Amino acid sequence: MDPLSVGSSVLSLHQRETVTDRKDDAFCEIVVSCQSLSKYETNIWSALPQITSSIIAAAFHIVIGVSLAFSAIQIPQLEDPSSELRITKAQSSWIASIIVIMVPIGSLFAGLVMEFLGRLNTIKLATVPCVIGWIIIALADSFTMIMVGRVLTGFACAMGMSPAIVYITEVSRPDMRGSLISSGPTIASLGMVIAYTKGAFLHWRVVAWTSIIYTVLPVILIQLFVPESPVWLVSKGRIEDAARSLRFLYKKYPQPDHTDTPLAEMHLNALLKDRESKIREAERTMGANKSKLRGFLKPTGYKPLIILFWFFLIQQYSGIYITLFYAVTFIQDVGTEVNAFTASIFVGMTRFLMSLFNAWLLKRFRRRLLVMVSCTGMAICMFTSGTFTYWIKEGTTTLTWVPVVGLLLYVCSSMIGLLTIPWTMTAELFPTDIRGIGHSISFSLAYVLMFIAVQGYRSLDELLGGAHATQWMFGAVSVIGFFFALFFLPETHGKSLAQIEAYFAGSKKRSSTHVQESSSPRTNVVDHLIKSPSTIRMAEMESMLKLRRDSTTA
Repeated sequence: MDPLSVGSSVLSLHQRETVTDRKDDAFCEIVVSCQSLSKYETNIWSALPQITSSIIAAAFHIVIGVSLAFSAIQIPQLEDPSSELRITKAQSSWIASIIVIMVPIGSLFAGLVMEFLGRLNTIKLATVPCVIGWIIIALADSFTMIMVGRVLTGFACAMGMSPAIVYITEVSRPDMRGSLISSGPTIASLGMVIAYTKGAFLHWRVVAWTSIIYTVLPVILIQLFVPESPVWLVSKGRIEDAARSLRFLYKKYPQPDHTDTPLAEMHLNALLKDRESKIREAERTMGANKSKLRGFLKPTGYKPLIILFWFFLIQQYSGIYITLFYAVTFIQDVGTEVNAFTASIFVGMTRFLMSLFNAWLLKRFRRRLLVMVSCTGMAICMFTSGTFTYWIKEGTTTLTWVPVVGLLLYVCSSMIGLLTIPWTMTAELFPTDIRGIGHSISFSLAYVLMFIAVQGYRSLDELLGGAHATQWMFGAVSVIGFFFALFFLPETHGKSLAQIEAYFAGSKKRSSTHVQESSSPRTNVVDHLIKSPSTIRMAEMESMLKLRRDSTTA
């Protein structure tokens, strides 16, 4: 054999071995770096900037809670014979429900605005109609002025609610996303307790004036301490702003081992790659980027929408919001001797305390399990409460306190899953390119269903034959909710947004993603572990690293 050919072959073999060694070294660097990242998944201190930013962004929910509960303390005062402003029962029902029907309009508007102005700027903009609405209510001398104020505050509540949930979804890491999203309903529950308590001692006009504080203060905190969503900034090409936002959100994370690339830069690169891939996908689908509404023609768009529609339908007709909006009336109808106004405050307190517990539940347990447990408890409570209500009506029992206790336990059960998880999933189930609009549309559907349920409660109660039958119906719907969660509800706990999107895209996309990860471990492992570090995946990577080292030693 020609010596030159032999020399060339030896040199070529040496070059291939050198390249292989370099790849192995790079592979080792990735695994070690990912090891250093994965151990911070459960470190709350490292996520402190994300937690504080999310809670401040959700702080606008406190005025949402005040707005929802305001009618409960205003209507009794207006119906008092000594009131300077009198209303009819028909007018009082509109004061209570008008805020609900305004939310879909505000949510759709917010969905469009947040794509252009950003998540946080939309919350700031919501302050304007909210403050004007509270001023009009405080100065109202007629039913019309109260209605105008309620319309404006309802519109503003929706404007501030939707972008806050989307913001939390985009800045929080997967293992804390559910808990942080649930901070919104928790803060709203606190607002309801504040409204109930103040309404027991203060005139409704004073409550309206003081509500302006809860509207303005969150926006001031957002302006001073919270960065805009890096996902939205990247989508608008504002790369430097996105980098600053990421450096703030991940400033508590230590530098990963064996790499000079900052963690925030890794996240930015992952977002840029995600943006590029979505642009290429949009180009391949014949200009789908020209209309976000076309995204709902894909499985990743219409499947989440259908699931959320049925989920919210079950939520509303299981009685959760009916019992909250009509707390006093509902307690009076069961025939209890307990003071209805005092009991309604306990209902608000129960919801708030369970909201705090619910944040831990969402972080600890799977969504489907929580919904099934929640529906089971609600069904038991409503069937029991309805039975005792019937016995009280027939005069066969003196245990008139049982329905009140049943209602409190029913509220506890609802907070485990069926009240909070549908709202949590509105931002989790949709892909990034239509998340803002999808979240707002699903919110709008939920509030349309809520308006129908709340507005039709009195008629439904008469149609079914009384409070006992209505409670039995709530129990039956809760049973349906159990089976819906068992057979149809997707699991999102601990999953990245990309994994959720792949689930709705179908097996073809999931399989192609799996092949891509296998053929290109460097890019996909880093990107995935940054977004959703997994103990199982890390174990696989460590095993692969050990095999490579063993083969090198051999």
